[in-house]
Amino acid sequence: MKRKVIIKNIILILLIIVLILLITAFIIAPKIILKGGKKIHITYQEQYNDPGYIAKTIGQDLTTKVRIEGKVNTDKLGVYQISYRVKSNYITTVVKRKVVVIDDVKPIIKLVGSKKIKVCPGNKYKELGYSAIDNYDGDITDKVQIEELEDEIIYTVIDSSFNKSVIKRKLIFIDDEAPVISLKGDNPYYLIKDRNYNEFGYNISDNCALEINSKVTISNNINNNVVGTYNVIYSVQDDFGNETKAIREVNVYALAKQTGSTIYLTFDDGPSSITPQVLNILKEEGVKATFFVLGGRNEFDYLLKRIVDEGHTIALHGTSHNYYSVYASVEAYQADINGIRQKVKNVTGIDSKIIRFIGGSSNTVSRFNPGIMSILVKEVQNWGFQYYDWNVSSGDS
Repeated sequence: MKRKVIIKNIILILLIIVLILLITAFIIAPKIILKGGKKIHITYQEQYNDPGYIAKTIGQDLTTKVRIEGKVNTDKLGVYQISYRVKSNYITTVVKRKVVVIDDVKPIIKLVGSKKIKVCPGNKYKELGYSAIDNYDGDITDKVQIEELEDEIIYTVIDSSFNKSVIKRKLIFIDDEAPVISLKGDNPYYLIKDRNYNEFGYNISDNCALEINSKVTISNNINNNVVGTYNVIYSVQDDFGNETKAIREVNVYALAKQTGSTIYLTFDDGPSSITPQVLNILKEEGVKATFFVLGGRNEFDYLLKRIVDEGHTIALHGTSHNYYSVYASVEAYQADINGIRQKVKNVTGIDSKIIRFIGGSSNTVSRFNPGIMSILVKEVQNWGFQYYDWNVSSGDS
């Protein structure tokens, strides 16, 4: 009995000693206090700066002795652990902080076109396009969900971090745009007195109507027997009451009477962007000229007709101005001159037989093919053409 009491007392004393040691260790053990808490959140690609810490024990600051272990990669989402370790009085204290790298930025949806789109009444909206870019996932356009409502399109996208973006496109069913008329040929146009006015035509387009050409009305007050300025008026109205007009000015003029000796004024290598100015000057001065024209520039074909309509002579220079291809052979030249002959005939209705060799009939540019010009000056006459050179040059060839 006595022995049992002794054993109990010994155990009690040992427990008291252990408790005293634990309390002492707790009191003298270094302590680390983390600023900002043991768990913090940081945004993707944001620079991580440790919020700081304090380490101390009884009567001693141990902050400078703390060792930090662990890294945070803010370029990758996830949970990172940083350990803070300090040792004092043979006791080591370790405190851990969790750093959570998160993506809390919403994706950006961009619409092609405006957020408000006009749609032709009765038509279905045709998607103009869109894109979705996320700061972490990159291009997530293929994840965009589209909801089509009666007068609205809703675009929704969610990134891998469940950040959600929504953008809307408003549909306005209305046609308030007038048709567009673009006139072919010259405007203003110059018409020789007593000659008939031939309509050049026009192009018309409308944002909603598929067929509107038949609705165009053309009127004019031209009196080709009287010198003056007249108008050709083109009018059209679409199915929704949008109306537009275009006006071509037509100037009827009389040819000047010619007296004295005759000088033949010729122009080569046209028509070009300066031909309208040349024609205007000739009209103002009452002078007629011969135009030796080239092919290959379709945008100036309308000037071929104007040359004829204003009383000038249209003649042939060539389809191309490339000496090496034109003078490669008799057959090559014949194909070239017939090419421009056919174009002039198609545009003006005139089958011209007047030609001018590029470089002239006695040129040196064809010497790579000796004798070709001697042959051609005879052959072109057999083909029904008459060629003319020049005797006063202002810089041609």
